Amino acid sequence: TFYLRMFIQIYLLQLVLSLAINLPAIVRNLQDQAVWNLWTTASLVVWLCGFAFESIGDWQLKRFKADPAHRGQLITSGLWRFSRHPNYFGEATLWWGIFIMAVSDGHYLWLIISPLLITLFLLYVSGVPMLEKKYAGRPDWEAYKARTSKFFPWPPKHNGR
Repeated sequence: TFYLRMFIQIYLLQLVLSLAINLPAIVRNLQDQAVWNLWTTASLVVWLCGFAFESIGDWQLKRFKADPAHRGQLITSGLWRFSRHPNYFGEATLWWGIFIMAVSDGHYLWLIISPLLITLFLLYVSGVPMLEKKYAGRPDWEAYKARTSKFFPWPPKHNGR
């Protein structure tokens, strides 16, 4: 029963989630003709913003961690000044852009399940909660948490207000 349970929990669950999240891309690629309109342009802008946030956030974190002087410290500069998880925000934004592209002709609005699912997973299941649990209780983390937006980039609060 262990192997069956692992097969279901690891492989089948990931298959279902991957399919649900990728539905807008799959549906869009199966359509006969793509139409370029204002919504398509907006989707590209949203996707590019997401790509920039995820890429720059990851790059800043990698550079920060590579510096031995930062060992044990939290990154609170760059995009990390405006969001505790700019790379996760970027990931979610990418999928919102893909969703907008998929529905740019006004059809398949039910595909909203994809960006909602990835956003909810990042915010409440696998991304943010797991990482924030790791730092809970640290004074520097609590101060950073009090002044910095959890997910959406926003100017920092002053004195935790």
